[in-house]
Amino acid sequence: MPDHLSRSEITKDAVQASVQAAAGTVGDVVGIVTRAVADVAGAVGGLATEVFEIREAARKAGREHGED
Repeated sequence: MPDHLSRSEITKDAVQASVQAAAGTVGDVVGIVTRAVADVAGAVGGLATEVFEIREAARKAGREHGED
């Protein structure tokens, strides 16, 4: 005897699957955004480090040429 699912159980299963799919997608997007924010922070930090190094090199060069 085949199992017969009621319309409400079919609807419940469809809603459950949709919510699970949406939750998985949200998790994926959050992971992507998190990695992107970390990458941007790393790039900005690298730029700041380079700017500090350039500034220090310019100061050193100025001192070597008798400038303050």
